Amino acid sequence: MTIDLPLMQNNITRDDLDRVIDFLSGPDLPILTQSRQVQAFEQAWSDWLGVRHSLFVNSGSSANHITMAVLRERFGVGEVIVPCVTWVSDIASVLGAGHTPVFVDIDLPTLSMNVDQILACITSRTRAVFLTHVLGFSGLSERLLQELQARDIPLIEDTCESHGATHRGQKVGSFGLASNFSFYYAHHLSTVEGGMVCTNDSEFYQLARMFRSHGMVREATDADLRRRWQAAHPDLNPDFIFAFAAHNFRNTEINAVMGLSQLPRLDANNEKRRANFQMFLEGLDPKRFFTEFKVEGSCNYAFTLVLREPDQDLCQRLMQAMREARVEFRRGTAGGGNQTRQPYLHGILPERHHLQFPVAEHVHFFGFYIGNYPDLEPGRIRQLCDLLNQVQWHG
Repeated sequence: MTIDLPLMQNNITRDDLDRVIDFLSGPDLPILTQSRQVQAFEQAWSDWLGVRHSLFVNSGSSANHITMAVLRERFGVGEVIVPCVTWVSDIASVLGAGHTPVFVDIDLPTLSMNVDQILACITSRTRAVFLTHVLGFSGLSERLLQELQARDIPLIEDTCESHGATHRGQKVGSFGLASNFSFYYAHHLSTVEGGMVCTNDSEFYQLARMFRSHGMVREATDADLRRRWQAAHPDLNPDFIFAFAAHNFRNTEINAVMGLSQLPRLDANNEKRRANFQMFLEGLDPKRFFTEFKVEGSCNYAFTLVLREPDQDLCQRLMQAMREARVEFRRGTAGGGNQTRQPYLHGILPERHHLQFPVAEHVHFFGFYIGNYPDLEPGRIRQLCDLLNQVQWHG
């Protein structure tokens, strides 16, 4: 049986491309670098998310790097509590800003950070909790939010994979000191490449603006802030005061036009993804697959497939069956599984540190994700579930 199910399909439509063509074909030659379209997309995204400030950048990874750098400038270098199932750029941004990552395990129903372990890791050196909302799940709980508020620990939300997920009816990405989004091709909304830093904190926003553009003070929109830097450095040209050693993370007008084209249909597309995910869970055999995911508030652009018990033979048979049916998948779910096994952390973490995280270890070897997009037909979801359920096993 051939199902032919890629990870993503038609995430950029003919209408999106026509919108870009119209922009490029106007009577006047358009500005292509960051300008009015970027500003319009930032405002539209802020309105949709429910935050005061949004900053369009060239990737979700860049958003991570900016956020960790601003965290350092605001609170100094210290420890940042991170999940061991996340994308590499989260950890890279922590290391790049000079912070020390402190890893915690995940909870299977959300694939997000275990709250008990987060709270147990908080010390006087903790600068933030950097929580990833994995593959469309909300990783928030009232207990976590209340405890962090009581302990005065900033929450940074990696929402790169969870556009539209909610906690108690409020969109994730609007709870923390700051949040990061990615608009990569495979995600809920795509600008081909792109990302967003979001915050309600005006000081955080001004610093993020500067970090987006080489650390230049002139990028700040706060006139008092600019005057303070100019007064402190009268020997420098006011147009070229570099407050921080930073890089260029700007995006373009073309990418912003594509974002403005996609945003109006995001909510409707997410409802289709939610319905697909529920159909997927209802169709799987709960004896062999974990199906008790937290669907309330979730908005999954991927089907999360996790074996209930460790079974190497079943795992190999499933992968073979999916390959033969042309079902694209990724083993290990988000980011390839347990980040503490990755070579870039060798010499930073103790030997065999990955064994401290048994849930992440299980997902690393026995978890997968499969595509879930708005125009995926129910018939193909049923075909996929039948295929997975019929794979021979010894349970």
